[in-house]
Amino acid sequence: MNQENKKILDKLKYGNDEYLLRESHEGDISPAIRRYTAQEGQHPYAIVITCSDSRVIPEAIFSAGIGELFVIRVAGNVLDNHQLGSIEYAFSHLDANLIVMLGHTKCGAVGAAIHSHGETDRYIKYIIDDISEAIGSEQDDYKATVLNVRHGVNIIKKAFHDHPEIEAGELDVVGAVYDIETGKVEWVEN
Repeated sequence: MNQENKKILDKLKYGNDEYLLRESHEGDISPAIRRYTAQEGQHPYAIVITCSDSRVIPEAIFSAGIGELFVIRVAGNVLDNHQLGSIEYAFSHLDANLIVMLGHTKCGAVGAAIHSHGETDRYIKYIIDDISEAIGSEQDDYKATVLNVRHGVNIIKKAFHDHPEIEAGELDVVGAVYDIETGKVEWVEN
């Protein structure tokens, strides 16, 4: 990992440590930062792909404020060309070079993939099929979540390994799992 992205990852880790100690959100959401980002644009330091679950709030989890994280949310933190296009926009146009694939404990989409046996609603099927591919026959919720995160990290790495706008060592992708009960983020080795 390059030094700049290492600093950003350390900032995210520190932000999560602060989040674990707080009773309220510590990121800057002031009128001043709203005005600044409205006039100067956004300059996020990281891209976070995570689940749509209402218990997972990346800005709070990492003690970030307005304009600091580029967040992409989709049930089960799965990826298709829409999410990959959003990632590409964030690193190509906003210079965010650290990508975090953030899964979470007790994910309904992962649980559905474990227990669905191919039976699900019409559009949810696409999410479940993707997660099922990632987790295989794994029945443990946490292990399946980690496998889904690793799958996402690998998709991102494969999609952008030869992107013409990325210099060698510039873009880093890491995986993590957020525990919805404790608030702790565990970083996943790939």
